[in-house]
Amino acid sequence: MDWKSIGKKALKAFVWMFLVLFALAIILLTSVDRSPIEDQEFYSETLARLENMPIQGNTGDTWLAGWAKANMTPEEPVDLVGYAPRGPYEFVQDSSFVKALTLSNGKTQIAWLNFELLIVHPFLAKSIQDGVSKANLSIDQLNFTATHTHSGMGGYMPGPLGELAFGGFNQETVDLMVSKSIEALKKAISAQDTVSISFRKADAGAFVANRFIKDDPIDPFVRQLIFSKKDGKKATFLTYSAHATTMSSKFMGLSGDYPFYLMQALEVNEFDFALFAAGTVGSHRPLSFGNTPELVTEYATALDSTIRNHMSQSDTINRKEIGFGRLDISLREPHLRISDNIRIRPWLFNYLLGDTNPHLDFTLIGNTLIIGSSGELSGVFYEKWEKAARAKGLNLIITTFNGGYIGYITPDHLYDEHFHEVREMNWYGPGNGNYFDAMIEGIIEKVN
Repeated sequence: MDWKSIGKKALKAFVWMFLVLFALAIILLTSVDRSPIEDQEFYSETLARLENMPIQGNTGDTWLAGWAKANMTPEEPVDLVGYAPRGPYEFVQDSSFVKALTLSNGKTQIAWLNFELLIVHPFLAKSIQDGVSKANLSIDQLNFTATHTHSGMGGYMPGPLGELAFGGFNQETVDLMVSKSIEALKKAISAQDTVSISFRKADAGAFVANRFIKDDPIDPFVRQLIFSKKDGKKATFLTYSAHATTMSSKFMGLSGDYPFYLMQALEVNEFDFALFAAGTVGSHRPLSFGNTPELVTEYATALDSTIRNHMSQSDTINRKEIGFGRLDISLREPHLRISDNIRIRPWLFNYLLGDTNPHLDFTLIGNTLIIGSSGELSGVFYEKWEKAARAKGLNLIITTFNGGYIGYITPDHLYDEHFHEVREMNWYGPGNGNYFDAMIEGIIEKVN
């Protein structure tokens, strides 16, 4: 046996393998950009865009509101989305709805669409916006929200990563969501009537915790807008910071998780219509009673009781002003990391995920400011922002999943911790905590 010849061949194969792996690493990977975000051109561009952005809308003479929902549960099972890929749901625990809430002051018409989904993907948002336009619905601002259930339906996220991890893509599913969204909006607009509007806030800190750092701050409050018609019918738009992850990750039924049961309880006890929009859910976990449908229902029922019995603030919104705007956000190159200082290259990220549609929406309703974020904001920021808003005489409501998704936005000092929120799910590099802080405080200052 010619060991010398075998050795040469083995060495040659090793060198070729090394060169191939080295070439792949160069093609697929690059280093993390840790340069200060405040020094970046995109940072100053976005803040200049905010400063120069006009606020649309006006002041009217009355409040008019309407609400409706449409069942968008598919006829055939589709893949579940949330946690890890689980395949198609095996039964329907909870039907999945799209809910519409419309508001006018006689001059400006705005609307919210709410989905019992993990997120509102940019493709879905664009499809609905196109459908609304074709239906000739007169809506000046259309806002998207989601409950962020981790046991909801998929089929609306195109692209390789959507196919692998987020329930794939099915045009029939998207078409169903579009048609049901338009149906709900039409019903809500046709049902509009004179309302009074109030803002309400309740401390529900016993039901939520910081899921990464025990003693870090949380946002403990449920915040509500309440719309009351003269005939006694009432609707509520509410937010809360606990992740909709009370249902087991092994549960194979279609479910809206605790927000579904909370809305159900609210509609039994006080309201004709309830719309739950996920709040600043980053870093926040539910202090649930268990992960079965029965125990999740108990959690939601207890939360409903707390909302009604632990109110800390209630204001009537008298000034019939509607203002609104959209801030498009420029960001660093994508920074999906595989280690502390190595990330996949932007072209690969863009291939896997496609458009992320980064932006902030804002809506001013009298003295109440609602901000919708494409970043999954951590609730640890909320206290600071709420104090800034209160100093300007504003109530503040923040929602996420506004038709864009750019991953988590967390405090910058956590960037190198080995939490999934700041590693796998922080998609645009270091510094975005301070960046979003500057943008949101800028919006609070601007609308005032």
